This record gives sequence, C-alpha cells and structure tokens, in this order.
Amino acid sequence: MAKSVSANIVIIGSGISGVAAAHRLLNAGFQHVRILEATARSGGRIKTGKLGDNIVEIGANWIHGPCEENPVFCLARKYGLLDPESLTPENQAMDVGGHPPWVPNYYTSSGQKLNAEDMNPAKEMFAELLIESSEFQSQGGEPCASVGDFIRLSWSEKWKETDATTRSLRLCAITNMLKVECCVNGSHSMDEVGLGAFGLYETLPGLDCTFPGGYEGLIKNLMSELPTGLVTYNQPVHCVHWNNTEKKQNPVIIECDAGERIAADHVIVTVPLGYLKKHHSALFRPPLPLHKLHSVQRLGFGTNNKIFVEFDSPWWDADCEVIYLLWEDEDVMLDEVPDVQRSWIKKLFGFTVLKPTERYGHVLCGWIAGHESEYMETVSEQEVTQNVTQLIRRFTGNPTITPRRILRSQWFHDPWTCGSYSYPGKGCSVQDLENMMEPLPTKGSQAHPLQVLFAGEATHPCYYSTVHGALLTGWREADRLISHYSSISPSELHKSKL
Repeated sequence: MAKSVSANIVIIGSGISGVAAAHRLLNAGFQHVRILEATARSGGRIKTGKLGDNIVEIGANWIHGPCEENPVFCLARKYGLLDPESLTPENQAMDVGGHPPWVPNYYTSSGQKLNAEDMNPAKEMFAELLIESSEFQSQGGEPCASVGDFIRLSWSEKWKETDATTRSLRLCAITNMLKVECCVNGSHSMDEVGLGAFGLYETLPGLDCTFPGGYEGLIKNLMSELPTGLVTYNQPVHCVHWNNTEKKQNPVIIECDAGERIAADHVIVTVPLGYLKKHHSALFRPPLPLHKLHSVQRLGFGTNNKIFVEFDSPWWDADCEVIYLLWEDEDVMLDEVPDVQRSWIKKLFGFTVLKPTERYGHVLCGWIAGHESEYMETVSEQEVTQNVTQLIRRFTGNPTITPRRILRSQWFHDPWTCGSYSYPGKGCSVQDLENMMEPLPTKGSQAHPLQVLFAGEATHPCYYSTVHGALLTGWREADRLISHYSSISPSELHKSKL
C-alpha cells in the first residue's frame, strides 16, 4: 500500500458501519475520506436516551455474543465500557445460541401468575422447532415457505394426551413465543421469515451484555479517534450518480438535498435496508441492477420497538429477568393481532427487567414488533401509558399499579431508518446477501471499478441485524478499497492522478 492514497472516498451514513469504514481507511493512509450524515448525530441505530435519571437504549441494546471473535466486545473492552462480570472468561464461554437463559415470570390475562416450570414443555418444544427451522439452510428441501408455517405444521402431533386446559395454555405460550421471535427477528410475523434462509444467521458464544453507560459510548470513543470535521451533519444525500463515463477523473457524483454536488472516486453506502427499500429508485442513477434490486426486495426489514416503563416498586419477583404475558384467548398460534387499532397492545409479548436494580431502580422494557408496533408509534404517549397501565393491572390482578413514567422508541417513523433491522424474507437465499454486498459496477464491466460499495447490517451474510455485523461490513468495504489500491503499482497511481 502506498504510504498515502489520494482517492476521494465518500461514506453515506455515520452509523457504526460508516464510522468503522472511515477508521479503517484513514489508518491505511487514505487522506480524502468524508462522511455525509442526514441527521445531527453519529450512531444511527445505536441511540442512548434517558428515562428520568436512567440511561436507556432507544436502539441497539446488547452486545450479542461477547467473546474474542466479536469486534464490538473487543472495542468496548478496550475503551473500558463494560461491567467486570461481562469480561469474565465464564461469561465469554457461555454459548446461549441467541436465547439467553433468563429467569421468567409468567402472567395470564385472567390475572394469574403461573408456575414457570409448568411452561417448560411449551418452551422446550418451541426451542426444538426453532433449531429444526434453522437446519433447512444447509440441506434444502424445506417443507413450507416460512418459519411460522413450519412451527404450526410441526407442533400438531404433540400433547394429544394432555387435558384441554393444559394444552390450551401451552398453545397460548407458543403464541407468546412467536411474538418474542418477531421481536428477535424484527419481523411483523414469523410467517414473513423465510424458512430456507432462517439458518443463515449465526450466533457467537458469550452471554449477551449491555453498556452500563450506554451503547453510544462506543460511538463517542470511535468518533474521538477521527479527525474533527470528517462528518458533515444534516446533509442528506439526494442521489448517487455513478458509471459516469465522460469524467474519468471522478466517476461518482453525490448530489445532496441541499444542492451540493460532491465528486468522488468511490462511495460507500451504509443506509439502512428500510431506507433503501423505500428510496432506491431516487437514490441511484442509473438505477440498481435488477438482481440487486430483487435482493433488496426479498430481504425483510421490519420494526421492533421498546416501551420503557418505570415503577415506584416492583410487582415481579426479585430474581426475574423477563416477564411473559399470556392471553388466554390466543391458543390458535397466530402472532398477529386481528384489530390493530383497538388491540395493538396484545402484540407486546412482555417485558425484560433492567438489571442491576441498584443502577436502574424498577424499570421494565416492553417489546413490540410488526404493524402493531408501527401503529403504537402514532398514538399519543398518554394513550401508550394508558394501554400499558391497563395491561399490567389486568395481568397482575392489581388495580393500583401505576407507572411513574414511560418512554418509547419510534423506529418506523424515523425517516432515515424506516424500521429496525433486517431478516431473511420468504424465498430469500444466501445469494441475496451476496447480491447486497456486491459493489457497482458489477464484475466484467469496463467502467472504473468499485464506484459504489455497500455496507451496513443488512449486507452481512450471517450477522445481519447486529451491531457487530454492521461494524464488520464497514471494515469489509474499507478493506476492499485498501486491497484494490495496494494491487495498483505506484507508477499507475501517479499516472491516474489518484
């Protein structure tokens, strides 16, 4: 690699993948790198907020699989952002397969608290079906199109011997677990998650951990190592003009909303898939090649929102880490609510408990995915509070419980994200993820290579939907450019005025 490279590189988006790409390029000696960011802040879907005095995560919540192979964990450790227990070898070695072994409390819509052990048969069966769902990716020949269909198809033989009441309650539990999976996958329904590609997602070992001071601490540390002024904020991009053959000098022109036109040799596009789905036709001139466009359409991108609720005192057990709410009229295994406007709250599967209590007091985080979640964003905060209060009073049978305050996320109506994160949709395959990360112009073209590169969580073949996936894709695209320039001899570099 030449000591310094004067290629002009523009990165669209200052989320973790854009920031990671800039880091890597600057460290490799690229001198002309800049980031254009549509909003007033860096971090993208990493966003930390406040609920009263508490630090809460509006966006990314956990480091999934905190171990040596996870670059987010390694950076967080380097910057001193983690609790001592997150750093223990035992913690890093624990392999939970994406579903941490949280201590549960179960409540029903008739105000009963259930014995958690009684729910184990449903829990175990569901876990087995999820493992089975992920095995078609390697062998093919999946019996149906979606994970939801597969789960309904597979369970019917079970529990024929059990009495009707027990069986009905277990089915209500399965419905609840489907809602949980909607949140995990960021999908409206598990009927929208492709069975063939479900197994593409890979987990890393380590018990998921959080940032005591907020996930944004990671962004702040990374930003502090970049030159000031590298990011232009409040600068939305209107259009990327690529394949510009007349101008050999700068084949890419980035046209900003404000009218500025920026000439570049390469642009790394790190916008969320939700934004890409909605705006691809205006964003690229010429348009995206068809195979790439079809992959953008086949991949799923849904909404998963949080509702933080603070209480004066806990109504759950001291050791409880997750609360599941079972509706007794939901023994039909559907993860969608028939009347979204009237009963959107039924899609909320329950709450995770913010721990440790010494730090947070009594705060729960409610989780809700899909169209019900998108609708929740549109009603007033007062109405959300009312719905959550009624829900908790009904399930606990305690009419006096009153939240102190609430805070919700609204990712679907955020114009720059249009949802939360990606998942493989029906008919999706590994080829779609490969198409997502393929640079433009495509191979075999005579045009200037690597004009438009793509990064972001939706372009990672097995860690999509995660922060570490997003980070790795930023590094990947930076490395693509670094290796491109290291294969050009210094005389050619000089000749092409790069």
